[in-house]
Amino acid sequence: MHLSDFDYNLPPDLIAQTPIEPRDAARMLVLHRESGEVAHQTFRDLPNYLQPGDVLVLNRTRVIPARLPARKLPSGGAAEILLLRQLDERRWQTIVGGKRITTGTRLVVGDTSANGGVQIEAEVIEVGAENERVIAFAEPLGPHLNQIGITPLPPYITTPLDDVSRYQTIFAQQDGSAAAPTAGLHFTGEMLVKLKRQGIEIAYCTLHIGLDTFSPVHAENVLDHAMHTERAILTADNAQLINEARLRGNRIVAVGTTAVRTLETAAIRSAAYGTAFNDPASVRRTLENMQENVCPWRPVVAIDEDTDLFITPGYRFRAVDVMLTNFHLPRSTLLMLVSAFAGREAILAAYDEAIHHAYRFFSLGDCCLLV
Repeated sequence: MHLSDFDYNLPPDLIAQTPIEPRDAARMLVLHRESGEVAHQTFRDLPNYLQPGDVLVLNRTRVIPARLPARKLPSGGAAEILLLRQLDERRWQTIVGGKRITTGTRLVVGDTSANGGVQIEAEVIEVGAENERVIAFAEPLGPHLNQIGITPLPPYITTPLDDVSRYQTIFAQQDGSAAAPTAGLHFTGEMLVKLKRQGIEIAYCTLHIGLDTFSPVHAENVLDHAMHTERAILTADNAQLINEARLRGNRIVAVGTTAVRTLETAAIRSAAYGTAFNDPASVRRTLENMQENVCPWRPVVAIDEDTDLFITPGYRFRAVDVMLTNFHLPRSTLLMLVSAFAGREAILAAYDEAIHHAYRFFSLGDCCLLV
């Protein structure tokens, strides 16, 4: 598979710069996978495509203010820290912007005059690839993040949000993401109540999204791409809810590609029967077996682990029947994932249709239902 196979031309003015008001007013392109037919609806029409007993799976990760303006000590030179992942109480994997940030470099975040007196020193203790650094802070950041941090926005959003809560789902609970699970941004409390009254069950997972989700794919052979790692969590009670629905013939509706990757990781874990997911050879064998297995689905199991699952065309889905997702960037791993689910040609044709009808694209834009 060539990277150019996942390219399309998007007029820049279709990249959404502001949230849709109200949340549930987005347009929704519906792609029927078997026929390739497209329907133009709104997100409020979602209940019409769901049946009693179906399970809607939501990612309850919460975006943290992961962008920290910083200064070098003792020089005072400007720097910026982007929090990628918390390693323990005080250590974080980060990306650091600034000149000559090496092992032993001391930094300070916060401002005693502007942030209620909050100021925290830090030290670079490990240097990784490019600008990646492991930083040890003098004290836990958690209690102070809202004072010293800024919510990072995707690089294609050039206008600061008037209300940063609009880059947060209403059901977000678990701190840890540097980006929002954007398909979930469309949901309101009223919509969730309506779905429950209709007999739709709600399950939750957590996948903490890193800024790597916006990193471009450079490998011309997409299978040579090194997929980033993110933390995926599915609890036993949610796994049971999902498995019971599949056993009675209902569908699993994943809200967003993050929910898809979590559920498919949990299905692979089930198929691996205890094989370590971070063993590439074991994962390869498991995926090959899943491709050959004629069983239409796999049960999911509880997981709390890192996943670097890279879904491309040819992957056979075992845990997801329907997907709600936003429109994704050209040449991105997310476009490859939805192409695996609905077919590359069908997805690109649907995207052309969306462009023709001036849908709003990417994180703050409209959505697409793949049924």
